[in-house]
Amino acid sequence: METHRLVLPADLNHYGFLFGGRLLAWIDEASWIAASLEYPDCQFVTVAMATVEFHHSVREGTILSIHCEPIRKGTTSVTYAVQVWDRKSPAEPIFTTTVTFVRVDAAGRKLPLGQST
Repeated sequence: METHRLVLPADLNHYGFLFGGRLLAWIDEASWIAASLEYPDCQFVTVAMATVEFHHSVREGTILSIHCEPIRKGTTSVTYAVQVWDRKSPAEPIFTTTVTFVRVDAAGRKLPLGQST
């Protein structure tokens, strides 16, 4: 799955660069949407985000591409590889990580991916 984000003034830190927490929220949201589209009858919560390392700074007006691809399916969880690219300079991603979600019921208990609620 691929989605895009435009970096606006409200997304910047006090130095004029994209606030790291904002990018992490976008990554969490994009990968959750990917999992929810792939498993439409499942309710997911984020349980892990691997390495958090920014490779390049990002300025206002940048259009980001967020790519999410499933890489591992467990009994109750699914993991996505995520890459974030600057659309104008796609030489290398500005950020990469993996995000893992676990399927839960309404009470927050883990459920197998194949079981309906």
